[in-house]
Amino acid sequence: MKIIHLSYPHEMKAQEHGPLSMAIGFFDGVHRGHQKVIGTAIDKAQAGGMKSAVMTFDPHPSLVLGGRKEEVFYITPLGQKMEILQKMGVDICYIVRFTSEFAKLSPEQFIEHFIEGLGVKEVVAGFDFSFGYKGGGDMAFMETCGAGQFNVTTVGKIEEDDEKISSTRIRHLLKDGLVEPVHHLLGRPYRISGTVVNGDKRGRTIGFPTANVEPELGTFVPKRGVYAVRIEVQGAYFDGVCNVGYKPTFNNPDVKNLVIEVHILGFDKSIYGEKVVVEWHKRIRDEQKFSGIDELKTQIGRDKDTAKQYFEV
Repeated sequence: MKIIHLSYPHEMKAQEHGPLSMAIGFFDGVHRGHQKVIGTAIDKAQAGGMKSAVMTFDPHPSLVLGGRKEEVFYITPLGQKMEILQKMGVDICYIVRFTSEFAKLSPEQFIEHFIEGLGVKEVVAGFDFSFGYKGGGDMAFMETCGAGQFNVTTVGKIEEDDEKISSTRIRHLLKDGLVEPVHHLLGRPYRISGTVVNGDKRGRTIGFPTANVEPELGTFVPKRGVYAVRIEVQGAYFDGVCNVGYKPTFNNPDVKNLVIEVHILGFDKSIYGEKVVVEWHKRIRDEQKFSGIDELKTQIGRDKDTAKQYFEV
Protein backbone atom coordinates (compact mmCIF):
# COMPACT_ATOMS: atom_id res chain seq x y z
CA MET A 1 0.00 0.00 0.00
CA LYS A 2 1.31 3.43 -0.96
CA ILE A 3 0.98 6.04 1.80
CA ILE A 4 0.78 9.68 0.69
CA HIS A 5 0.75 12.59 3.15
CA LEU A 6 -1.17 15.64 1.93
CA SER A 7 -1.77 19.09 3.27
CA TYR A 8 -3.67 22.06 1.90
CA PRO A 9 -2.79 23.25 -0.66
CA HIS A 10 -1.28 20.18 -2.31
CA GLU A 11 0.43 19.75 -5.65
CA MET A 12 -0.85 16.32 -6.63
CA LYS A 13 -2.13 15.89 -10.17
CA ALA A 14 -5.28 13.94 -10.97
CA GLN A 15 -3.45 11.68 -13.40
CA GLU A 16 -0.69 10.72 -10.95
CA HIS A 17 -2.63 7.89 -9.31
CA GLY A 18 -6.16 8.05 -10.70
CA PRO A 19 -8.66 6.93 -11.60
CA LEU A 20 -9.50 6.08 -7.99
CA SER A 21 -12.32 4.53 -6.02
CA MET A 22 -11.88 6.21 -2.64
CA ALA A 23 -13.38 5.71 0.81
CA ILE A 24 -13.34 8.88 2.91
CA GLY A 25 -13.53 9.18 6.69
CA PHE A 26 -11.47 9.44 9.84
CA PHE A 27 -11.94 5.68 10.38
CA ASP A 28 -10.66 5.55 13.97
CA GLY A 29 -10.96 1.94 15.03
CA VAL A 30 -11.53 0.73 11.47
CA HIS A 31 -14.52 -1.04 13.03
CA ARG A 32 -17.05 -3.17 11.16
CA GLY A 33 -18.96 -0.10 9.94
CA HIS A 34 -15.75 1.41 8.57
CA GLN A 35 -14.80 -1.92 7.03
CA LYS A 36 -18.08 -1.89 5.10
CA VAL A 37 -17.28 1.55 3.65
CA ILE A 38 -13.69 0.64 2.77
CA GLY A 39 -14.68 -2.77 1.41
CA THR A 40 -17.28 -1.12 -0.84
CA ALA A 41 -14.61 1.20 -2.26
CA ILE A 42 -12.33 -1.79 -2.91
CA ASP A 43 -15.16 -3.66 -4.67
CA LYS A 44 -15.97 -0.62 -6.83
CA ALA A 45 -12.28 -0.29 -7.75
CA GLN A 46 -12.04 -3.91 -8.84
CA ALA A 47 -15.28 -3.70 -10.83
CA GLY A 48 -14.25 -0.48 -12.58
CA GLY A 49 -10.59 -1.20 -13.24
CA MET A 50 -9.47 1.49 -10.78
CA LYS A 51 -7.10 1.67 -7.85
CA SER A 52 -8.64 1.53 -4.38
CA ALA A 53 -7.89 4.38 -2.02
CA VAL A 54 -8.69 5.60 1.48
CA MET A 55 -8.58 9.21 2.62
CA THR A 56 -8.17 9.73 6.34
CA PHE A 57 -7.14 12.68 8.48
CA ASP A 58 -4.54 13.45 11.13
CA PRO A 59 -4.79 14.63 13.84
CA HIS A 60 -8.37 14.06 14.99
CA PRO A 61 -10.48 17.10 13.99
CA SER A 62 -11.64 17.63 17.59
CA LEU A 63 -8.04 18.20 18.68
CA VAL A 64 -7.84 21.11 16.24
CA LEU A 65 -11.37 22.47 16.52
CA GLY A 66 -12.38 21.45 20.05
CA GLY A 67 -16.04 21.57 20.97
CA ARG A 68 -16.58 17.87 21.75
CA LYS A 69 -17.90 17.05 25.19
CA GLU A 70 -16.59 13.51 25.48
CA GLU A 71 -12.92 12.68 25.88
CA VAL A 72 -11.37 11.74 22.54
CA PHE A 73 -8.59 9.19 22.28
CA TYR A 74 -7.40 7.11 19.38
CA ILE A 75 -8.73 3.55 19.21
CA THR A 76 -6.22 2.80 16.47
CA PRO A 77 -3.10 4.98 16.38
CA LEU A 78 -2.10 5.99 12.87
CA GLY A 79 0.53 3.26 12.40
CA GLN A 80 -1.89 0.54 13.44
CA LYS A 81 -4.56 1.99 11.15
CA MET A 82 -2.14 1.75 8.22
CA GLU A 83 -1.42 -1.91 9.01
CA ILE A 84 -5.14 -2.73 9.01
CA LEU A 85 -5.78 -0.92 5.73
CA GLN A 86 -2.88 -2.71 4.08
CA LYS A 87 -4.23 -6.08 5.21
CA MET A 88 -7.62 -5.13 3.73
CA GLY A 89 -5.97 -4.69 0.33
CA VAL A 90 -6.13 -0.91 -0.08
CA ASP A 91 -3.81 0.36 -2.84
CA ILE A 92 -3.29 3.97 -1.71
CA CYS A 93 -3.91 5.78 1.58
CA TYR A 94 -3.98 9.57 1.63
CA ILE A 95 -3.35 11.02 5.08
CA VAL A 96 -4.58 14.61 5.02
CA ARG A 97 -3.14 16.94 7.63
CA PHE A 98 -6.11 18.42 9.48
CA THR A 99 -5.22 22.04 10.22
CA SER A 100 -7.23 25.14 11.02
CA GLU A 101 -6.64 26.30 7.42
CA PHE A 102 -7.89 22.98 6.01
CA ALA A 103 -10.97 23.24 8.25
CA LYS A 104 -11.88 26.56 6.58
CA LEU A 105 -12.28 25.00 3.13
CA SER A 106 -15.80 25.26 1.78
CA PRO A 107 -17.45 21.97 0.72
CA GLU A 108 -16.94 23.02 -2.91
CA GLN A 109 -13.22 23.67 -2.31
CA PHE A 110 -12.82 20.30 -0.58
CA ILE A 111 -14.32 18.55 -3.59
CA GLU A 112 -12.22 20.57 -6.02
CA HIS A 113 -8.91 19.87 -4.28
CA PHE A 114 -9.37 16.47 -2.66
CA ILE A 115 -11.81 14.66 -4.95
CA GLU A 116 -11.52 16.02 -8.48
CA GLY A 117 -7.93 17.14 -7.91
CA LEU A 118 -6.85 13.58 -7.08
CA GLY A 119 -8.62 11.86 -9.97
CA VAL A 120 -11.33 10.24 -7.84
CA LYS A 121 -14.08 8.69 -9.96
CA GLU A 122 -15.93 6.84 -7.18
CA VAL A 123 -16.48 8.34 -3.72
CA VAL A 124 -17.63 6.05 -0.92
CA ALA A 125 -18.47 7.26 2.58
CA GLY A 126 -20.84 6.64 5.45
CA PHE A 127 -24.31 8.20 5.56
CA ASP A 128 -23.21 10.64 8.28
CA PHE A 129 -19.95 11.81 6.69
CA SER A 130 -19.67 15.61 6.52
CA PHE A 131 -16.95 17.79 5.08
CA GLY A 132 -15.99 21.39 4.49
CA TYR A 133 -16.30 24.40 6.78
CA LYS A 134 -18.28 23.48 9.91
CA GLY A 135 -19.34 20.23 8.24
CA GLY A 136 -21.42 22.14 5.71
CA GLY A 137 -21.21 19.41 3.06
CA ASP A 138 -23.01 16.08 3.34
CA MET A 139 -23.33 13.06 1.07
CA ALA A 140 -26.37 14.50 -0.72
CA PHE A 141 -24.31 17.58 -1.58
CA MET A 142 -21.42 15.34 -2.67
CA GLU A 143 -23.76 13.50 -5.03
CA THR A 144 -25.07 16.76 -6.51
CA CYS A 145 -21.54 18.01 -7.15
CA GLY A 146 -20.49 14.68 -8.60
CA ALA A 147 -23.03 14.65 -11.38
CA GLY A 148 -21.12 13.98 -14.58
CA GLN A 149 -17.77 14.12 -12.75
CA PHE A 150 -17.68 11.21 -10.30
CA ASN A 151 -19.99 8.61 -8.79
CA VAL A 152 -21.04 8.64 -5.15
CA THR A 153 -21.96 5.65 -2.99
CA THR A 154 -23.38 6.24 0.47
CA VAL A 155 -23.14 3.35 2.94
CA GLY A 156 -26.04 3.23 5.37
CA LYS A 157 -25.93 2.78 9.13
CA ILE A 158 -24.39 -0.49 10.34
CA GLU A 159 -25.97 -1.58 13.62
CA GLU A 160 -25.38 -4.15 16.33
CA ASP A 161 -28.09 -4.74 18.96
CA ASP A 162 -30.18 -1.91 17.48
CA GLU A 163 -27.38 0.62 18.04
CA LYS A 164 -25.02 2.13 15.51
CA ILE A 165 -21.50 0.71 15.44
CA SER A 166 -19.42 3.81 16.10
CA SER A 167 -16.06 4.91 17.42
CA THR A 168 -17.81 6.80 20.22
CA ARG A 169 -19.61 3.63 21.33
CA ILE A 170 -16.33 1.70 21.32
CA ARG A 171 -14.57 4.40 23.37
CA HIS A 172 -17.27 4.22 26.04
CA LEU A 173 -16.94 0.43 26.23
CA LEU A 174 -13.15 0.65 26.58
CA LYS A 175 -13.49 3.15 29.42
CA ASP A 176 -15.64 0.56 31.20
CA GLY A 177 -13.19 -2.26 30.43
CA LEU A 178 -15.76 -4.12 28.30
CA VAL A 179 -13.27 -5.56 25.84
CA GLU A 180 -15.41 -8.49 24.66
CA PRO A 181 -18.12 -6.35 22.99
CA VAL A 182 -15.32 -4.13 21.62
CA HIS A 183 -13.81 -7.25 20.01
CA HIS A 184 -17.16 -7.93 18.36
CA LEU A 185 -17.64 -4.36 17.09
CA LEU A 186 -14.10 -4.11 15.75
CA GLY A 187 -14.13 -7.59 14.24
CA ARG A 188 -10.81 -8.22 16.02
CA PRO A 189 -9.42 -7.83 19.55
CA TYR A 190 -8.52 -4.37 20.80
CA ARG A 191 -4.72 -4.05 20.57
CA ILE A 192 -2.09 -1.81 22.09
CA SER A 193 1.63 -1.72 21.34
CA GLY A 194 4.35 -1.06 23.87
CA THR A 195 7.79 -1.87 25.18
CA VAL A 196 8.69 -4.24 28.01
CA VAL A 197 10.43 -2.23 30.72
CA ASN A 198 11.98 -3.02 34.09
CA GLY A 199 9.53 -3.27 36.96
CA ASP A 200 10.04 -3.97 40.64
CA LYS A 201 10.23 -7.75 39.94
CA ARG A 202 7.93 -8.38 42.90
CA GLY A 203 5.79 -10.73 40.80
CA ARG A 204 8.76 -13.06 40.29
CA THR A 205 9.31 -13.30 44.06
CA ILE A 206 5.78 -14.65 44.56
CA GLY A 207 5.94 -17.08 41.64
CA PHE A 208 4.13 -15.00 39.02
CA PRO A 209 6.72 -13.13 36.91
CA THR A 210 5.27 -10.39 34.75
CA ALA A 211 6.23 -8.36 31.73
CA ASN A 212 5.75 -4.69 32.52
CA VAL A 213 4.52 -3.01 29.34
CA GLU A 214 5.02 0.70 28.74
CA PRO A 215 2.36 1.59 26.12
CA GLU A 216 3.11 3.84 23.17
CA LEU A 217 2.38 7.51 23.70
CA GLY A 218 -1.27 8.32 23.07
CA THR A 219 -2.47 4.75 23.60
CA PHE A 220 -5.67 4.25 25.55
CA VAL A 221 -5.48 1.56 28.24
CA PRO A 222 -8.78 -0.06 29.23
CA LYS A 223 -10.24 0.41 32.71
CA ARG A 224 -8.22 -0.84 35.68
CA GLY A 225 -8.70 -4.50 36.43
CA VAL A 226 -7.58 -8.00 35.44
CA TYR A 227 -7.94 -9.32 31.89
CA ALA A 228 -7.33 -12.44 29.83
CA VAL A 229 -4.99 -11.27 27.07
CA ARG A 230 -2.77 -12.53 24.29
CA ILE A 231 0.63 -10.96 23.88
CA GLU A 232 2.79 -10.98 20.77
CA VAL A 233 6.46 -11.39 21.60
CA GLN A 234 9.12 -11.75 18.90
CA GLY A 235 6.48 -12.69 16.31
CA ALA A 236 4.79 -15.40 18.44
CA TYR A 237 1.53 -15.15 20.44
CA PHE A 238 1.14 -16.34 24.04
CA ASP A 239 -1.86 -16.43 26.38
CA GLY A 240 -1.62 -14.34 29.50
CA VAL A 241 -3.22 -12.59 32.46
CA CYS A 242 -2.91 -8.81 32.55
CA ASN A 243 -3.33 -6.51 35.52
CA VAL A 244 -3.97 -2.83 34.87
CA GLY A 245 -3.73 -0.69 37.94
CA TYR A 246 -1.76 1.08 40.60
CA LYS A 247 -0.67 -2.04 42.52
CA PRO A 248 -2.51 -1.00 45.69
CA THR A 249 -1.27 -3.94 47.76
CA PHE A 250 2.37 -2.82 47.70
CA ASN A 251 2.60 0.75 46.48
CA ASN A 252 2.21 3.94 48.41
CA PRO A 253 -1.42 4.90 47.80
CA ASP A 254 -0.29 8.47 47.14
CA VAL A 255 1.76 7.33 44.12
CA LYS A 256 -0.46 7.21 41.04
CA ASN A 257 1.57 5.31 38.44
CA LEU A 258 -0.55 3.17 36.14
CA VAL A 259 1.10 -0.16 35.42
CA ILE A 260 0.33 -2.82 32.79
CA GLU A 261 1.66 -6.19 33.97
CA VAL A 262 1.26 -9.33 31.87
CA HIS A 263 1.93 -12.76 33.36
CA ILE A 264 2.61 -14.83 30.24
CA LEU A 265 1.39 -18.40 30.64
CA GLY A 266 4.08 -21.05 30.15
CA PHE A 267 6.74 -18.43 29.38
CA ASP A 268 9.92 -17.71 31.30
CA LYS A 269 12.30 -15.64 29.24
CA SER A 270 13.88 -12.22 29.67
CA ILE A 271 12.29 -9.85 27.15
CA TYR A 272 13.26 -6.43 28.47
CA GLY A 273 13.33 -3.86 25.69
CA GLU A 274 11.20 -5.96 23.34
CA LYS A 275 8.35 -4.36 21.40
CA VAL A 276 5.14 -6.26 22.15
CA VAL A 277 1.45 -6.12 21.25
CA VAL A 278 -1.23 -6.83 23.85
CA GLU A 279 -4.61 -8.13 22.64
CA TRP A 280 -7.47 -7.65 25.12
CA HIS A 281 -9.90 -10.59 25.12
CA LYS A 282 -11.88 -10.77 28.40
CA ARG A 283 -12.29 -8.76 31.57
CA ILE A 284 -11.90 -11.13 34.51
CA ARG A 285 -12.44 -8.86 37.51
CA ASP A 286 -11.95 -5.41 39.00
CA GLU A 287 -8.71 -4.38 40.63
CA GLN A 288 -8.74 -5.08 44.36
CA LYS A 289 -6.55 -4.74 47.42
CA PHE A 290 -5.51 -7.86 49.35
CA SER A 291 -4.74 -8.39 53.02
CA GLY A 292 -1.43 -10.06 52.27
CA ILE A 293 0.74 -11.98 49.84
CA ASP A 294 -0.97 -15.35 50.41
CA GLU A 295 -4.40 -13.95 49.52
CA LEU A 296 -2.89 -12.24 46.48
CA LYS A 297 -1.20 -15.44 45.28
CA THR A 298 -4.43 -17.41 45.66
CA GLN A 299 -6.37 -14.89 43.59
CA ILE A 300 -3.71 -14.74 40.88
CA GLY A 301 -3.90 -18.53 40.66
CA ARG A 302 -7.66 -18.26 40.13
CA ASP A 303 -7.14 -15.59 37.47
CA LYS A 304 -4.68 -17.85 35.64
CA ASP A 305 -7.21 -20.69 35.66
CA THR A 306 -9.92 -18.35 34.35
CA ALA A 307 -7.69 -17.20 31.50
CA LYS A 308 -6.66 -20.77 30.61
CA GLN A 309 -10.29 -21.89 30.50
CA TYR A 310 -11.23 -18.91 28.34
CA PHE A 311 -8.57 -19.62 25.73
CA GLU A 312 -9.20 -23.36 25.74
CA VAL A 313 -12.80 -22.89 24.60
